[in-house]
Amino acid sequence: MNAALHNQDREFVAVARIVRTQGRRGEVAAEILTDFPERFSRLQRAYMEQPGRAPQPVQVETVWPHKGRIILKFSGIDSITQAETLRGLHVLIRHAERMPLGSHQYYVWELEGCRVVVERDGKTTEVGKVTAVEPTGGVDLLCVATPRSEVLIPLAQEICTRIDTGSKLIVIDPPDDLLELNQGP
Repeated sequence: MNAALHNQDREFVAVARIVRTQGRRGEVAAEILTDFPERFSRLQRAYMEQPGRAPQPVQVETVWPHKGRIILKFSGIDSITQAETLRGLHVLIRHAERMPLGSHQYYVWELEGCRVVVERDGKTTEVGKVTAVEPTGGVDLLCVATPRSEVLIPLAQEICTRIDTGSKLIVIDPPDDLLELNQGP
């Protein structure tokens, strides 16, 4: 799942966050925020987050991996002082440029905010709203805010029978007692 930073209309997705300068010629080291780090080898144009303003286009001169991070050199950033101003900013791409996913794969930000419902015997019962997706190393968990508390629902195809990110709806078929199992008093 791709980590994402997005504005209300989801025009941009974050692929990296600049953590520090690297070298003396304006290079920066960035934390990789995508499950598709191979995208950086082809990255020539990106957008730089601008607090309080629209993201600005930037030309990427060079890119290389280094110690689990990605080193980026942007056109017009030619000194340590200039590079330092980028610390903490996100490197963005347009939403339309994100990597296509396979069947039954979703970006985390697509699932956050989805309504979760149970459909049985022609009746729909509202469970709550997804507030986060928690990685477990196995099957991820949907953190669902309910009127009483929070419920953790495995993001498994057998349980999440229909996911419609366009309508922000997840239909589940939970095993008996799953919803009560981890719900607080």
